[in-house]
Amino acid sequence: MPRVSAAFFFTGAVIVLFGMGMGMHMGESGDFTLLPVHAHLNLLGWVTMALYGTFYALTRETLLPRLAWTNYILSLIGLTVMIPSLALYLAHGNDTKYVPGLVVGEVATVLGLLVFGYCVFRELARKRA
Repeated sequence: MPRVSAAFFFTGAVIVLFGMGMGMHMGESGDFTLLPVHAHLNLLGWVTMALYGTFYALTRETLLPRLAWTNYILSLIGLTVMIPSLALYLAHGNDTKYVPGLVVGEVATVLGLLVFGYCVFRELARKRA
């Protein structure tokens, strides 16, 4: 498995641990104010990161490490900026002072997806033996 795939899986596992812990806390407390944060942790943090890691593992012979690592870094930046910003936004009654963090995180996440999309397209378009 390429190191970048392992990085995606490790990061996803750490993030889903936080997501599960948050879900357990919400269930115990009955306070679901941060439900969107929980969903983003699990979907972007675990599912998306694991899918990225799987793709790069399956295409290890043809992947471009620089693009794969760019995808990882952008995705990690997006998550580490967006998730806390979303939590603060929701916890403080949709206070707009946290919107810039949300925007930076969202843009980084989308840029990561665009890099991934390019890698998928490149794999789709490559000549097969």
